[in-house]
Amino acid sequence: MSGGEVIVILVVALIVFGPKRLRELARAIGKLMHDLNRSMRHVKAQIEAETEETGKDVKDKGDKLSGEKNMTENKSVLKDKD
Repeated sequence: MSGGEVIVILVVALIVFGPKRLRELARAIGKLMHDLNRSMRHVKAQIEAETEETGKDVKDKGDKLSGEKNMTENKSVLKDKD
């Protein structure tokens, strides 16, 4: 949108809603945007925390499986020596 289109939209909004109602409407839209941004930050933080937690769980399970695999390999080596 160009600057001219924005000005036309603002003039039409001013004519339709009037100056007092337009201020109230702008204030309400501002509050809505603030709440939306705060909610989005909260959701993003939750997703990051869950992702980090899941990554740690996967790493822990991988480490555990590696340890079990090494133990199994060590047992098979010992059996081969006997």
